[in-house]
Amino acid sequence: MSHAGKCLCGAVRFTAEIAKPEHSACHCGMCRRWSGGSPFFAVRADDVKFEDESKVGRYDSSDWAQRGFCKNCGSVLFYYFKAAKRYAMSAGVFEDNDEFKLVREIFVDRKPDGYSFAGDHPKWTEAETIQKMTAPKT
Repeated sequence: MSHAGKCLCGAVRFTAEIAKPEHSACHCGMCRRWSGGSPFFAVRADDVKFEDESKVGRYDSSDWAQRGFCKNCGSVLFYYFKAAKRYAMSAGVFEDNDEFKLVREIFVDRKPDGYSFAGDHPKWTEAETIQKMTAPKT
């Protein structure tokens, strides 16, 4: 199912294919710093097409991933797994995101004690997350 999205100022606009209306919460220290202290809520997206790639900034935050942002307003856009060639788009940048539900927490062993999420869903540790998310697409 195709979903449209944009950054806060509208300079970055995109479409992406979303197989399931769900998102994950990442509790790693980098995501919390990048997102202003909160977890990064990410939606797995395929076939992401930006209207104007020149407005998108990319930062190599590790050997295996990039973080994307709007060069104009700084909106957090995506996390990109290089080897898997897979996007995890920020849930907040989609036009219609009310249907997304939390289905997993990752880097749960890095989550601070100050908050927790209700619900019965998988909670992956750092090691489990890296192993599962960096495998190339099959």
